[in-house]
Amino acid sequence: MELFRENMTKAEVLAFPTLTLAHIGDCVYELLARSYVVRSGVYKAHETHRRTVAIVSAEAQNKCVRAMLEIFDEEEKAVFGRGRNSKPKTVPKHAGIEVYAYATGLEAVFGYLYLLGRNERIDELWQISKRELGL
Repeated sequence: MELFRENMTKAEVLAFPTLTLAHIGDCVYELLARSYVVRSGVYKAHETHRRTVAIVSAEAQNKCVRAMLEIFDEEEKAVFGRGRNSKPKTVPKHAGIEVYAYATGLEAVFGYLYLLGRNERIDELWQISKRELGL
């Protein structure tokens, strides 16, 4: 995933609040999901949206991150832990607190990797997500 941006140092990235990393990571993960859905077939807008939501939902992200935990390096584990333990102001009604916390942790990792310019690692983790979701 190569988009216009300036790479940041690890110190700069880690200085961000965890929910800021999750905010960026949510966008990265969503873009990967939308791109996957668009490439997988021609659907009407509603069906494209439905398929994307099935990939990016908290429940789906929770399932995916649990498969990734054992391969996270120490820094990724630390970022995940910060994301999982963050205190968002709201939690969606359709996801339990633990599920939402794990999804937030995954998004924080994706945001962290994106801001560092670690595109190969993002792709590696995205492949795990696709496998876990049967895509």
